[in-house]
Amino acid sequence: MRLYAQTPARRSRQVLVDLVAVVLIAVTVWTALLVRDTILLLAVPGREVESSGDGLAEELGNASDAAGDVPFIGDVLKKPLQAAADAGTGFADAGASLQDTVTQVADATAAALIVVPVLLILVLWLPPRLLWIRRSATVRRLAEAPGGADLLALRALTGPPSALAALPTPPGGFADAWRRGDPRTVAALAALTLAHTGLRP
Repeated sequence: MRLYAQTPARRSRQVLVDLVAVVLIAVTVWTALLVRDTILLLAVPGREVESSGDGLAEELGNASDAAGDVPFIGDVLKKPLQAAADAGTGFADAGASLQDTVTQVADATAAALIVVPVLLILVLWLPPRLLWIRRSATVRRLAEAPGGADLLALRALTGPPSALAALPTPPGGFADAWRRGDPRTVAALAALTLAHTGLRP
């Protein structure tokens, strides 16, 4: 199986297209990850709220415990402090929830920015490459098979007439020379088909 053509011009085009496709995929992934990092910056306030809420809840919890030890009025003092500590925990939970939401949005956005463009690139790039690999393998097998040169020559004859302009016209024309089995004409036409595919005789 041949991945690239043997003729320099077609091989250069194939290598260039492959490099462009790989670079586009790499740029797409890099851009998506950059967008994800940018979106994750929105989670910074959530982290600050969570940290502040945890600190506030801890301090008020400690104050509530200390107030509970005050004789006679400890329970009265403890309740509002404990309620305030619970509110601090609520703030911390809200900050954590904001971070989770931002992370989910960032991940979903990055996935969409990667999957859609990469699929589009693959759809435009891979089928023609795979088709050429399959076609070149078929033409190469045909060229190496007995009588394959005649079939390749026939394929050149059924192609666009402008392709034959580069070859010297044999007496009676190409079709007549092919029917007579003229070795030079058959070889030239077969080589033309191989060259059109990007292969050498």
